[in-house]
Amino acid sequence: MSATDASVQADAAPHRAPSHRTYLMCRPEHFTVSYRINPWMHPQDPTDTNLAVRQWNTLYETFVGLGHDVHLIDPIAGLPDMVYTANGGFAIDGVAYGALFTYPQRAPEGPAFMRWFAEHDFRVVEPERVNEGEGDILLVGSRILAGTGFRSSIESHDELRRVFDREVVSLTLVDPRFYHLDTALAVLDPLKDDEHANIAYVPAAFDEKSRRTLERLYPDAIIVSEEDAGILGLNSISDGYNIVIAKRAVGFEKQLRERGYNPIGVDLSELLLGGGGVKCCTLELRR
Repeated sequence: MSATDASVQADAAPHRAPSHRTYLMCRPEHFTVSYRINPWMHPQDPTDTNLAVRQWNTLYETFVGLGHDVHLIDPIAGLPDMVYTANGGFAIDGVAYGALFTYPQRAPEGPAFMRWFAEHDFRVVEPERVNEGEGDILLVGSRILAGTGFRSSIESHDELRRVFDREVVSLTLVDPRFYHLDTALAVLDPLKDDEHANIAYVPAAFDEKSRRTLERLYPDAIIVSEEDAGILGLNSISDGYNIVIAKRAVGFEKQLRERGYNPIGVDLSELLLGGGGVKCCTLELRR
């Protein structure tokens, strides 16, 4: 690309502005892979807890450096996946809808997160239906996108509608590599209205009906390659301008820059051994 072409492209990109966000994270002091509940997990392979902590610290410091508030929930021995706080619930306007996990290995995390929410002045709604929090529940504008197919039940989508009185769009995941919605779809504009909010996603993760729905709702979405999505490149966090992504997702990084975003790559390769990335480690707290 010539300098002139690059200048024209930069001028064409819309102006982006960051917004202040508040997150909940959990230091991976007990991280290991001792069971297998997703395709990424191989208990026979060694993990390095100290490396996981160092990589997590980089993510934490990145958020703080961007000016965001980060709250911490205490890790609990015997719950190695608690570092993936996104699965712990879904919070809007001070209401926290708790998680009810699919697998028994993670079941104790649900009550632990609900206690944290209650202790920090959220009104907690205890779930009746299986759901895994922001792993499968994403807010885009005022609309909730809700995943099903591997973890969260379709019945939990009706529960979301009752709790939050918002539009809930159900999306069915069909590729086990993308077992949670937040591994297949990224929210790019967290504060935009429904008309201007945008996403990025990998079409192969969804059934045909869901693909048609996404094409209709988000005609300007960034379509991400399976190569970048396959290293959890879409498992990212955006403040509307800065988007923290997997460092190895270089194609997605280029696409974001072309759209006027500022991608920031981090290495969470050790936590990827448990099937999680940037978004998995980050639960947004919306008051």
